[in-house]
Amino acid sequence: MDFDALLLSRMQFAFTVAFHILFPAFTIGLAAFLAVLEGLWLWTKRDVFQTLYLFWVKIFALSFGMGVVSGVVLSYQFGTNWSEFIRLTGGVIGPLLAYEVLTAFFLEASFLGVMLFGWKKVGPKLHFLATVLVAIGTSVSAFWILSANSWMQTPQGYEILANGVFQATNFWEVVFNPSFPSRLTHMLLAAFLTTALVVGAASAFQVLKTRKSGEAPTGWTASRVALVMAVGMIAVTAPLQLLAGHWSGEVAHHYQPSKLAAIEGYWETRADQPLHLFAIPDRSTQSNHFEVSIPGVGNMVQNLPRDEVIQGLDQLAPEDQPPVFMVFWSFRVMVGLGMLMIGLGLWGAYLLWRKTLFDSRWFLRFAVVMGPSGFIAVLAGWMVTEIGRQPWVVYGVLRTADAVSPVTSGEVLTSLLVYITVYAIVFTAGALFILRLMAEGPKAVVTARAAEERRAPGSALAKAPEDVDGDVPGDPS
Repeated sequence: MDFDALLLSRMQFAFTVAFHILFPAFTIGLAAFLAVLEGLWLWTKRDVFQTLYLFWVKIFALSFGMGVVSGVVLSYQFGTNWSEFIRLTGGVIGPLLAYEVLTAFFLEASFLGVMLFGWKKVGPKLHFLATVLVAIGTSVSAFWILSANSWMQTPQGYEILANGVFQATNFWEVVFNPSFPSRLTHMLLAAFLTTALVVGAASAFQVLKTRKSGEAPTGWTASRVALVMAVGMIAVTAPLQLLAGHWSGEVAHHYQPSKLAAIEGYWETRADQPLHLFAIPDRSTQSNHFEVSIPGVGNMVQNLPRDEVIQGLDQLAPEDQPPVFMVFWSFRVMVGLGMLMIGLGLWGAYLLWRKTLFDSRWFLRFAVVMGPSGFIAVLAGWMVTEIGRQPWVVYGVLRTADAVSPVTSGEVLTSLLVYITVYAIVFTAGALFILRLMAEGPKAVVTARAAEERRAPGSALAKAPEDVDGDVPGDPS
């Protein structure tokens, strides 16, 4: 393998975007969760929702900050490593990224301070409005970023001038390109699902810790309420995500046949394709090794007639084929985790119906183990999307090799090593601190509120910290 400037630039962008995508995937869902919690607190006046809000907003602040920092790095890399891409496609991509700043980023920046620091400085309704607007801002940000990236997958609404520069001819077609609706739906569901899995894992950990100690510690009720909410979200969004993923696959069949062929491991163009459950794709031999397949099911999975021909990789020259092995297995990791998520949601819903959710140690342990699965699935899905598009940066129009900056491999390698070192220190420290907060649970919030109430004039001094949640520790309601 030749580690030239092109490959190193791809590795560098892949490394930095892999870190960055984890934070928006979490904060989009977490911002919506916080808006729901504050809304429920205003509606029901139950302190347990306020407790959960005050606990998770700290984690949101840390995650949001790390997401912003890692996102800024990506914008610099467009100029340093991919200047030709920006020069050629800036007339199309540039406005989409500018709209993201002018709408989403300004909305988040305007109200984030109120959300994080205005709890005792503004009225409850105004604070709730700030939380809702931040949540909307995170989703609007996803809208514009997914629109830009989807255009790179399924470009339309443009023309190429004589000097090779792309010029938009219809911005409505640019924004709402063929793959955008399915990919936006898929990404937003992934964000909500990722957040639900993290909240569920942290809450299940607290319940397990309580069962082991035999006591009901501070924040016990809040953790149980959060677990119930997480189970409900997983049970709903995990099956919907399966449908959204299938929708994306149908779009790929029509607009990115090479990506679909890599996903399914199809080397031969034919009708009545099989479904490959397991295989080791080999680009050098243009075939799969150790196939485990179900004959005649491939067309059915794609909602196609059995006699319809599905394009294989044999229609492309080897240099025009995506890296099949990585795409093939990334897709199976994503789907496998998705099936486990569906199982987790259905199991939790069943236990909730039987009123034994907090008594099943196996379910609680499974929920804890599944905590990071959303992040892994997001990374796997991103690899399918981006690696499956290769060797094109704008599918079928602009090759990745023609989009790289005129830099040397030594320069890119040096900056890549610097990124790895800095990211390893900064983001590892941030992630460990977030995990420490999750391990502590809502205890610190409840204890601080109890101490504050004791200091307040006319407070009930005998009020126990574990009762500040607003519920009796043994009451599952």
